[in-house]
Amino acid sequence: MMTSDHHPSLEDQLDLLAREVRDVGVEMGLPYIAVSADIGSPEPMFDRDGRPFAETFFRWIDPELEYWKDRAFALRSTLVHSTRTCAEPFYFADGRLGSWRPNPVLQAANDPEEYTDARIRAAIVSPVHLPGGAIGAVVWATDKEIDVEPVFHREAEHLYALTLKFVATYHDARAIGPKGPAVHLTRREILCLKWAAAGKTDAEIATIIDISLPTVRFHITNAARKLGVAGKAQAIHRATTLGYVGGRESG
Repeated sequence: MMTSDHHPSLEDQLDLLAREVRDVGVEMGLPYIAVSADIGSPEPMFDRDGRPFAETFFRWIDPELEYWKDRAFALRSTLVHSTRTCAEPFYFADGRLGSWRPNPVLQAANDPEEYTDARIRAAIVSPVHLPGGAIGAVVWATDKEIDVEPVFHREAEHLYALTLKFVATYHDARAIGPKGPAVHLTRREILCLKWAAAGKTDAEIATIIDISLPTVRFHITNAARKLGVAGKAQAIHRATTLGYVGGRESG
């Protein structure tokens, strides 16, 4: 089906991208594929007919492991868990996790026994961190012995771009994620939220940035209103997912 301006519909684009995800896996020798549009959601990625992609386009090493039906799978899987702390593609081979650079966080998360139990001999994982705090991912894996590290270094950038297109198109097709124009916070609103995220009280924030206590509360309340949430805690969380409050504490 084509849209009125002769561009493929989102559903058609999604089908094409799913096929590309599958085909590139076969070409790399990593034919088993697991996908998630949001690792924090138990909902599987599904096609235009409402069937999980894991039952139509993709297959997994163990056909009896229906991970998309297991609501706790993302909490148990080391590969999935690693996407929470590593926003770039990484690979599993020879009992270890690796990326383009030394990454202690990946090594700390590693659990070689889990891969043995799951019959995974090698894998490449491409996470994507999307606006609103959602983390999607594609995992390409095999139960065969292959030298995956050179494949990773050759293909990782392409795999990341493909994953981003696939997951972002899925979010658009299913109307998932932030809607409407970007929220604009003032410098003072951001500053108050940053210090609040660092654990400072309203009175302490007033002293630090040299404004009155009522003014601090006005800025935080106004920021929460703009962000469409209630209360300081929700405002901090929402501002963080939108990139207004960084991962490091202020000070």
